[in-house]
Amino acid sequence: MSCGESHETDCSEVLDHLYEFLDREMPDGDCAKFEVHFDECSPCLEKYGLEQAVKKLVKRCCGHDDVPTDLRSKVMGRIELIRSGQAVPERELTAEPGTGADTAEASRPATAQE
Repeated sequence: MSCGESHETDCSEVLDHLYEFLDREMPDGDCAKFEVHFDECSPCLEKYGLEQAVKKLVKRCCGHDDVPTDLRSKVMGRIELIRSGQAVPERELTAEPGTGADTAEASRPATAQE
C-alpha cells in the first residue's frame, strides 16, 4: 500500500514493520521515523489505529488466559530460530507423542472409507 506521496520512510516499510512498532520491538530511532511518517500519512495512520484497536480487543478478550510455560518456551524458541535465519525442523511442527494429538488419532474408530 502506498498513499502516492513521497515520504522519508516508505509506506511499505512502515506497514511491513507495523507490528514491531506496535509491540515496541524496534530501536527508538526507527520508532521516531514511524511516528513522523504517521504524522504525514493518513492512510498509514488509519491502518496503525485499526491494528492498535484489534490488539487491544484481543488483549481484553483473551488476555486473561494463562499460557502453559512449555508452550511459551517452544514458541519463543521457534521465534529465535526464525530470527537467526535457521530453518525450523519439520518434526518440531507436529504433535509430540503423549500430547493427546497422536493418541486421539490412534484411538479413533476406523470408518468404512478408511
